[in-house]
Amino acid sequence: MIIANKLRTTNRAEYILYMWQVEDIVRAAHCDIDRLKEGYLNSFELDTATRQDTEQWYADICEMMRSEGVMEAGHLQIVKNAVASLDELHNRLLASEKFPYYRSMYHRVLPHIVELRRKKGADKDSSEIETCLECLYGVLLLKLQKREISEETAGAVKEISTMLGQLSDYYIKDKEKPIEF
Repeated sequence: MIIANKLRTTNRAEYILYMWQVEDIVRAAHCDIDRLKEGYLNSFELDTATRQDTEQWYADICEMMRSEGVMEAGHLQIVKNAVASLDELHNRLLASEKFPYYRSMYHRVLPHIVELRRKKGADKDSSEIETCLECLYGVLLLKLQKREISEETAGAVKEISTMLGQLSDYYIKDKEKPIEF
């Protein structure tokens, strides 16, 4: 909860990745708040008020996952909306002549996106930004499993991370003061 609240306003891409991880943690506990408390939340040293807020936040996430039918797979609508907002901004930046640096980053990343989509067999509804986020999340999971990634993958991840970081910066700037395209 604390991390999600901070990332929501400071780095949109990291917020999405964090929320995907939260969804997976909640799924591992079968959307059961008591299991989450025992197996996860109790490992954090929090003051009473923060603990109560955090437990309520996770209980709300559990309820949203149940009501939205994403207990086994898929993403919460709030997270889908966050991806869509990044994707919309990405497309606006690419369409504008005012952001050649971003366009250049995108063209360096594009071959990686094409390859990822080819390997995954990405559906037509999946955006390029979602593909990039899925790549980063997949690498995060591999690292958590202490599995190695190739140099080629590491290079692709670095370029994708750079582009998503820049996109997240533009997102924050656009929220503070709308960007003129």
